[in-house]
Amino acid sequence: MARTIAVFNQKGGVGKTTSCLGLGSYLALFGKRILLVDFDPQSNATIGAGIKYENSKTIYHSMFFDVPIEETVRQTPIFNFEVVPSSRDLAGAIIELANVQERENHLRRTLENIKHNYDYILIDMAPSLSLLSINGLMAADEVLIPIQCEYFSLQGLNQLLDTIQMVNQNLGHNLKISGVLLTMYEEGDEFSEKIAREIKEKFPHYVFKTIIPKSKSLSRAPSEQRPILMYDPRSSGAQGYESLARELIAQEENNLSTDEHHLTSFFN
Repeated sequence: MARTIAVFNQKGGVGKTTSCLGLGSYLALFGKRILLVDFDPQSNATIGAGIKYENSKTIYHSMFFDVPIEETVRQTPIFNFEVVPSSRDLAGAIIELANVQERENHLRRTLENIKHNYDYILIDMAPSLSLLSINGLMAADEVLIPIQCEYFSLQGLNQLLDTIQMVNQNLGHNLKISGVLLTMYEEGDEFSEKIAREIKEKFPHYVFKTIIPKSKSLSRAPSEQRPILMYDPRSSGAQGYESLARELIAQEENNLSTDEHHLTSFFN
């Protein structure tokens, strides 16, 4: 059964999609069967993976038109790395979910039949807190939180932890935190180093040892519609996601608990 991880932060521009593509690519390279579910109406993960989805079935069709999820899965150029594409239609899903029974579990039910086909399912979430976000979190076992190494990225962290706590307490879920991933780190920059140090010292959950550097190759890869593994595998950004994949696998192999702490606020 797949380890299902929502990659989520309600703040945009922190590297969610880049992390899904980079992490998924290297997990596949290491022999894991990967499914990336693009659950963002902007479809950036779909485009970044090189998937041509015009006139094809997407996650929206599986959720609201009873299209079997297997019919939406598309193969990327990387062996063992598959994608369920998204489209702009998903933007209207919040309204359509209002009429769905047990609406917060709709994505979870949609993915249920294919979880046994994969080792990891990554859910690329939209940068918002909405019923769509709740669906993504309820479909996951864990949440990986990318945080850009800059001040404003920290401000919504308490709200995100409160949301995860609400999902667990009010909806009877057991969502764990895989860890915080520091992204867009500038080595030698005093402020980047300060933010990284503060998170490592104060955040009450696991912080990945891997730090993703700011990289021109990571910024340019989406325009070429290729994951960083294919675009520039020798870049520092590619090396970062290779290291992250190894660390995530090691969590599992070492039976590392991702729920060592109670959900608490980051700032007092």
